[in-house]
Amino acid sequence: MEARLIHKGEAIEYTPSVDTAAGTVVVIDSLIGVTKLDIPAGVLGALAMIGVFDVVKAAGAGTAFTMGQEVYWNDTAKVATIDPTGNKLLGKAVADAGDDDVLVRVRL
Repeated sequence: MEARLIHKGEAIEYTPSVDTAAGTVVVIDSLIGVTKLDIPAGVLGALAMIGVFDVVKAAGAGTAFTMGQEVYWNDTAKVATIDPTGNKLLGKAVADAGDDDVLVRVRL
């Protein structure tokens, strides 16, 4: 046996070192997910690894997304961005979002 199915991978177990609110984007090296519920520090919880989320995005000129465009996560500024430089791939936009929009709809 080279591999054995454990589960579908829609969510993975996650134990944060600090209290983590529901809807927090969590970056673990190149792995990225979203907390499904509030998770207290040191308590086992879960990260959603697939799904469609409204995510806070950078605003201003040149920050628009078109449906199907790759969305990156700036973990320092805690916003979705079009810029891949130094940021992690979050997913793809599933709806257009204009420069002045606060959110972008993303499929992880």
